Amino acid sequence: MSQQHHSLLIVGGGAAGVSIANNMRRQNASIDIAIIEPSEKHYYQPGFTIVGGGAYTLQQTIRNEADLINPTVKWIKDYAETFQPDENSVTLRSGETVSYDYLVVCPGLQLDWDKIAGLKETIGKNNVCSNYSPDTVEYTWECIRNIESGTALFTQPPMPIKCAGAPQKIMYLAADRFRKKGILDKFTIEFCNAGPAMFGVPFYAKALMKVAAGYGIKTNFNHNLVAIDGPAKTATFETTDSEGNKQQVAKQFDMIHVTPPQSAPDFIKKSPLAGPAGWVDVNNKTLQHNKYSNIFGLGDAGSTPNAKTAGAVRKQVPVVVDNILGLMKGKQLAEDYDGYGTCPLTTSLNRVMLAEFSYDGKVTPSFPFLDPRKSRFIWWWGKTTGFPWLYWHLMIKGYRIDIPHLESYAKRFTDEE
Repeated sequence: MSQQHHSLLIVGGGAAGVSIANNMRRQNASIDIAIIEPSEKHYYQPGFTIVGGGAYTLQQTIRNEADLINPTVKWIKDYAETFQPDENSVTLRSGETVSYDYLVVCPGLQLDWDKIAGLKETIGKNNVCSNYSPDTVEYTWECIRNIESGTALFTQPPMPIKCAGAPQKIMYLAADRFRKKGILDKFTIEFCNAGPAMFGVPFYAKALMKVAAGYGIKTNFNHNLVAIDGPAKTATFETTDSEGNKQQVAKQFDMIHVTPPQSAPDFIKKSPLAGPAGWVDVNNKTLQHNKYSNIFGLGDAGSTPNAKTAGAVRKQVPVVVDNILGLMKGKQLAEDYDGYGTCPLTTSLNRVMLAEFSYDGKVTPSFPFLDPRKSRFIWWWGKTTGFPWLYWHLMIKGYRIDIPHLESYAKRFTDEE
């Protein structure tokens, strides 16, 4: 098969891949860049929560991939199949080999629907919904809109998953919808989390427990969904007690929002680039591969122990671009990524708690003069209007966004709150 070569090859055309390509182009006008991405459509995934909550349409989250990639970047519309890092090459599903000087690997993660018995057979019907896929998210809103009473379950699988707050965000939107319709008291709402706490950062977890209590939501920790029977409206959870003993518990539901288990894509897991857990094995601060110095990884597929969010990608992109440019000049790599991630937690249909944090759960608010545990309208405006605009018009186009420069703009809105 024919072979092509590029100075910089990027695997994945999601938030990370397109941002890397366009950011690199802004920093260096001459470097030869190619991006491997099979999909014609690009989704603004942070919008899926509010699509499921009925405050956004799926169409608002979609753009054509072709409109986002700089025309001077070559788009290879294919799947990456295998990596040969010792030969500096990637083999495509078509059989063609693409070689590179530098490789950036950011294909996102995969949704493991089949790890929950019966889920694939019932998702999208029987009031079994999920915001985690563009194929299923609109059904979430259909379920919330049409149900009038009963038991509503919201599940969260073992970590890591993308946007760890999303499983409970939709729960609050549903509860607020029910309250606005005057039917909240007709529901039993339960949060069934495989993890031991409401949220991985204790600073925010306490505030979120209060939000849940305000809606009368029952929290069930160490409850991992393992099977679902849609027609029988039964969900089976594996529970773990304080001594580590496991048992199975069945719960009846009238509606269930399922967050599927997630992992690195299979082609990454079986590649030489994968670490012990299957993710692209990179240095936590430089994002350089721990074995292959001309390879970098970022985004959801990376091994870094940060929140897998678009906010994390925003901070990772300049680190990767600058380190590749530095490597080309023989410079020392900068350890500039501190694990920053952000999770705008929708706590109602007009309020959001803006959780920002870095490695080890350190709280890192961009607007320290505002208590980050308080839900505010300004962040709802951000979630529905401001952040999507920043994504499409700045981040994806390769601009570098320094959020603190927005402080005066944000303050104007909070003064009006």
